[in-house]
Amino acid sequence: MKTIQAVNVWSNGQVKSATKFNMNSIFDNLEDSATFYYELLAVNVDAEGNESTEQVSQGNLSLTGTDYESWDGDNDWAYTWGATQLGLTII
Repeated sequence: MKTIQAVNVWSNGQVKSATKFNMNSIFDNLEDSATFYYELLAVNVDAEGNESTEQVSQGNLSLTGTDYESWDGDNDWAYTWGATQLGLTII
């Protein structure tokens, strides 16, 4: 999971501020294509100071072509690629 510059997301009739980005590989044919599941999360703090996350957006990203050829399986590279696809800034 990565911390991102806050982005406002419309979720269940409210605007939520997502500050976390999570991404997992859900398919890779080890040849020319991979699919990642991503989610944007809002961090909530209760009265006692306990933090929890709330999913405010989710979806899939497909990695193909020269992007797939550039990927060496490195998680940080994949996170940077995914953030770029979604217009997010990792901080």
